[in-house]
Amino acid sequence: MQLSPLQSRLAASVIASCLIFLLYLFLFSPQFALAAELDLIPTAYDAAQLAYAREDEVDAPGLLDLRSPKYEPEFALFDRSIIGRAADNVVTLENNKIQKNLLAPGDTLTYVFPASSVSSRGSADSEHSTDSPTGLDGSEESPADGSERDPRLERRQQTRTALWISANTCEQPWPISPTQTTVEPPQLTLYVSTSAGNTAPGPLADANAQKATPFTQGAAMFDMSVDQDVYLSIAAPNVSSEDFDTTKQYSFNLVASTDQYYYSYDTKADGGLIWVDSDAGAALLQTQYLGDTPYPNSTLPYIVFAHNVDNVMINGMRNSYCGLSANAQVRRLDDGSDGQVTMGLKPSGEFNLTRQQFYISGLNASSDYIGILARPPVESTQKRQDSNSAVGGGIVFQPTTFQTKPDGACTFIFNLTLCDETQYAVPGNAKNFPNGTALAAFYENYTQTMWDNFDKVLQQVPCETQSTSKYSLARDCNDCKTAYKNWLCSVAVPRCEDFSTPDREFLQMRNIAAPFPNGTKVDQALLDTFGKLQAYTSSRNPIIDQVVQPGPYKELLPCDNLCYELVQSCPASMGFTCPRPDNEFGFNTSYGMKLNGSLSCNYPGSAHFPGGSSTLSPSWLGLTGLISFLALVL
Repeated sequence: MQLSPLQSRLAASVIASCLIFLLYLFLFSPQFALAAELDLIPTAYDAAQLAYAREDEVDAPGLLDLRSPKYEPEFALFDRSIIGRAADNVVTLENNKIQKNLLAPGDTLTYVFPASSVSSRGSADSEHSTDSPTGLDGSEESPADGSERDPRLERRQQTRTALWISANTCEQPWPISPTQTTVEPPQLTLYVSTSAGNTAPGPLADANAQKATPFTQGAAMFDMSVDQDVYLSIAAPNVSSEDFDTTKQYSFNLVASTDQYYYSYDTKADGGLIWVDSDAGAALLQTQYLGDTPYPNSTLPYIVFAHNVDNVMINGMRNSYCGLSANAQVRRLDDGSDGQVTMGLKPSGEFNLTRQQFYISGLNASSDYIGILARPPVESTQKRQDSNSAVGGGIVFQPTTFQTKPDGACTFIFNLTLCDETQYAVPGNAKNFPNGTALAAFYENYTQTMWDNFDKVLQQVPCETQSTSKYSLARDCNDCKTAYKNWLCSVAVPRCEDFSTPDREFLQMRNIAAPFPNGTKVDQALLDTFGKLQAYTSSRNPIIDQVVQPGPYKELLPCDNLCYELVQSCPASMGFTCPRPDNEFGFNTSYGMKLNGSLSCNYPGSAHFPGGSSTLSPSWLGLTGLISFLALVL
């Protein structure tokens, strides 16, 4: 059949269309979806709930509105380089990795913690997540209308992960004149944002779209709950060229962690570090008890920093572990050794609880220092194998002040065998006993001789016998031994203060008739007043003046309860007695009393406890328990 021209053109058009359609199917192979496959949103969800479901649009409800003002499609073909790229020169942070940088005054450095780091950690913890996520303001996220959450949304929220951000200043602009500049270098500031509209937070960005955290004494901490990219900046302030060397840049460490703070600091006034005592060149510091039970292992959990208060190089960095590690006068050395510090664990007290102690040598005489207790952060050099592995956890405590004595008659001793809780300065003489070890051996031998004599006498007492034959139904021979040891170690080994120490109650002048080590003597007016009183012209034990020859010093008198405990615990046949408090010269020159707020008398384990608190002696513990029992009964 012959086609007309019009029919021919129509047939050609149809054939061409079919060929094009077949070519399209061959090249692009499109897939079609049925309407039944779509997960329709129930009509019960209103606009507020839909907004809540889009957690990438809600970052800080309540305080900060960090939602991006523009639509941001989540298509795999489009990355942030097209739909909202981060600022230029942004450094990517890795989980638990220290980012070290230099920063000139007035400059800002920007970082990003990627969502991939958050999601990988969050997926591992999602099954155990029970806490509600928080925004930049720390508030718990909830639907805007107060309605209950949809279970699907709750499961999605569980993928959010806690993020701990910490930073330490390691170096800062130096004062031009350290002896004249009293102003501390200005602090850095940490800025945090989770908004795609603020990928470069800082001092010039919108304050409502970020959170600013100024450093405090060289340290900053910030935590939040996130499931998307987090943008951070560290900004350095402008520095006065009149007071500081502006060519010296800030140096800092920045760590983002999904485990815990890598660096942190404690704000409690009680720094956890106790000054025990010191002499002219050394001091002993110790921690509080490391628990309510004996310490289970030999690991040393803490380190210590010490610094002369007249030196300003750590001012502005006293909360910074990195800053103290680099600038404190007494610190752990680069080779990992402890330098001037000797550390150890010491069980003590009635319950044999453990403290960590720090003996610091090489100090200047007549100087004021601060000691800062710190727990080093745990460094991770290997890839995490366990979600429960500990990384970070470093903490810096508040400073504790202590002083060194002038060069004179007092020498610090410790590590005695019998008097194992005697650790303080005692009357000494550098010519006769050039070091503390030799002097400690002298006092060790003397107290051991006294103890042996006591023990021989106690062996004559029927300790293991019937109750009708015992010397006391309330005390036994073990109580007598403990009481005598505590009394002997406090009396036979006097606690020494330099003669220049201001007079106060229960601080007794001793050996004033002898010359000082440099050949000078005490003021003649003192000799005229007290020169005929033996309690002032000699030591409590004559052997100290004969062998040690310390020169004039002051003794912190032993506590009177030690004497009372001895009389109450030992047989009357031993003849122990105590002077009466109304005996002016017998009691006042021999014993002191415990007063709140200061170290007013000497006893085993005594130290400069904060707030006047101290370790109670056994007799005081027993009295406290008796009072508590009577209170319950009555």
